[in-house]
Formats: sequence, structure tokens, C-alpha cells
Amino acid sequence: MHALSACAIRPYVVDQAAQALSHQDQTTEDDLVLVREASAFYLKMSESLLRESPGNLKLAQSVAAGFTQYAYAFVAFEAEKTESVNAKAAFVLRERAARLYGRAHRHAMTALELSQPGLTRALAETTKARHLQLSEEQVGLAYWAAASWGGLISLSKDQPDVVADLPQAILLAHWAWLSQPSYGQGALASLLGTFEAARPNGSVTQATQYFDQAMRDGAGAQAGPYVAKAESVALAVQDRAMFEQLLHQAVDVSTRHRNLQNEVMRERAVWLLEMTDDLF
Repeated sequence: MHALSACAIRPYVVDQAAQALSHQDQTTEDDLVLVREASAFYLKMSESLLRESPGNLKLAQSVAAGFTQYAYAFVAFEAEKTESVNAKAAFVLRERAARLYGRAHRHAMTALELSQPGLTRALAETTKARHLQLSEEQVGLAYWAAASWGGLISLSKDQPDVVADLPQAILLAHWAWLSQPSYGQGALASLLGTFEAARPNGSVTQATQYFDQAMRDGAGAQAGPYVAKAESVALAVQDRAMFEQLLHQAVDVSTRHRNLQNEVMRERAVWLLEMTDDLF
């Protein structure tokens, strides 16, 4: 009888724990070392709960966001900084970052498919340009699914089958944008700008419009769009003055608005400024 009762209440306990974890917000923390040290335990526990509560969209979003941000801020970026001094170590870090991006993407897509059966199939039919209406709860998850997908693709240039998924990642981000264009205070528009600049025959003008929208949506408090525009537009057209101006703006924004995302972008902006002579 006691065993039966325990089995009966376990899903409830798991769901309550999942709800609590999904509402954990580290975005106000600006100590990157502290976040990095705490992330591994938090991600493993959240992932374990997600396996028992796969339909919890908020938890799935939290897990996907956590793995994506960890891969971007602490692994892929370290690989870039290491490349010039230790190519072998950089390769190992890029492989790890790709696995983390893939992990985030799988969790996000599993939850999206559970919430809207047929979504994965619709994504694969990119030539039909089918538009699926996403709910407010799905938009954030779709953003992180697309962002992690983009990260994985960027580190898989020697794997044509992975790179070939870029149109699907763009389409998923576009669906989210149609439902909530200002999502993430410009984060979604910035992602679309990065995708537009990265896709074959992408439009620099369109990418610029996305980045400028992201800056407006962020109301001058988000450093990410400035860094993204510097890398995706200014660097691509070899406009050094624009590149440096945007990065200095990113540093200024991150100094005035201290939080985790801005601190990550501040570090990247400073590093890119130090690398300017090598990039131009």
C-alpha cells in the first residue's frame, strides 16, 4: 500500500520540482565564474527531472537554454580563444560544445513535438513554407531550439548533413518571430539576423534590419545585438570603424546594465576588440 502511494505521488513531486527549477533565474547574476561552477549540478538535475516530466515546456526551455548558454559562453568561446595557441585543445573544446548544443536541441525539439505533434515533420517540409502558429509557451522553447541548432551547425562545417539543416533552424526561428517578434528583448530578432547573414546568399540589408530591430526591442539594455551585428555585418563587409563602434557600444551597455547575458557579451566584445588587427 505504501509503495503504491509512493508511486502515485511521484509524478506530482517530480512535476512540482520541475516547476520550481524551471523558474530559477540566473540572468541577474553577473559573476561568470560562480555561474560556471554552479551550472553543471543545476543542468544535470534539471535534465534528470525533464526525462521524467518531458511535457513540462518551461522546464524543457530552462534545460535547453542552460545547455546552449553553457556551450556558448564557457566552451565554444574558450575554443576560439585557445585556437591560436593550441589547435588540438581547441578542436576538443569545439567537439564538446557541439555535443552540448546537440543535447540542448534534442531536449527542446522533443518537448516541442510532444506539445504539437507533427511540428518536426512540418519543419522538414521547408520548401512548402508552412506556417505553424506557436503558443506563447512554445515561443521561448522554439527560440532555444533554433539557437542551439544554429550553434551546432556553426561547429559542424565538415558535416554536410548537419549543415543542411540550416533552413529548418531558420524556419523554426521565423515561426517564433511571427508569433512574438520582440521575444527576449530582441534576442529572437538578433538570432534571425545572425541566421540571415550566415545563410547562402543571405541579405546583409535584411540582417541589418533584424539587428536594428533587436536593438530597439532591447531598449538599449542588451549588449548581444551589438556584438552580433559587429560579427555578422561589420566584419563580413570589412568595415572596421563600424565593427569597433558596435563593440564599444556593447561594452558600454553591459557596464550600465549588469546581468549574466551582458557580462558574457562584454567579455566577447573586449576579446574581439583585442583581435581587431587580426580580423581586418
